[in-house]
Amino acid sequence: EESPEALMELLSDRQSPWALPPDCSPQDQRLREMAVLTPELVRGSKIFQVFRSLRIVGKGVEEVDEGLLQLQQLEELILSANQISRITSANLPRTLKVLELCCNAVADLQDLCAQPPPELQHLGLGYNRLRGPSQDKYLTADFWPNLVSLDLSFNNFTDLLGLVSQLSSLQKLRVLVLQGNPLALIPTYRGFLVDSLPKLSILDDVHIGPDERHQFHGLARQPELIRSEARVVVSIGEIQGVPDPSVRQQLEVGSKAPVITYSYCVMYEF
Repeated sequence: EESPEALMELLSDRQSPWALPPDCSPQDQRLREMAVLTPELVRGSKIFQVFRSLRIVGKGVEEVDEGLLQLQQLEELILSANQISRITSANLPRTLKVLELCCNAVADLQDLCAQPPPELQHLGLGYNRLRGPSQDKYLTADFWPNLVSLDLSFNNFTDLLGLVSQLSSLQKLRVLVLQGNPLALIPTYRGFLVDSLPKLSILDDVHIGPDERHQFHGLARQPELIRSEARVVVSIGEIQGVPDPSVRQQLEVGSKAPVITYSYCVMYEF
């Protein structure tokens, strides 16, 4: 039987068939080392106590059941690009600090906020189906007292004033992503947020510097400047598969047949 020292050498030797791949996570490395040095800790149900991070991306997950509660030390849960429409907070370990649900089908936060993990620091809800203002009330310190980072990008939030009034209760919030929502089209959107949330450090992946904060100082006290309308300019470079009306008109010049009019309708879905 090989000694623990020899087995550890096999894990670190790049030529060894048991060597870890270069892109392995620190958790992979830790599990391999524990299997060598303290194998009794990774046998049976004891292994559930080892996991700190769980990443399941693009696997068609539809729900999170109570089985997840076996991971009593879990701090990071990544469930991006699945088919989750609702998530029951009672099935989430209380130790969670990071919850990423980007690219799912979440439309309501009520179940998630019933018993939310009290220590959560990052909540990722980008590219879901959330609609304001009915969901604004769930984005407060009553549910997320320790939240530092919040991603709500590419949903359907429309009420900037209402959303900001709720987010302002998140005293620890430093990173916020709202791009891709209809409210981000409002001309004074960024300036109003920068002035309304003075503790914010990063908005839409862009750092907020002292100059920008000074530039928008006082805008939060002028809500009348927030107009519920926006102007969208769309430039179309090329269209394929549509007959050119001008060519048909040239062919019809001098013709005694009735003039035929061609019209096209372009629709944009938000």
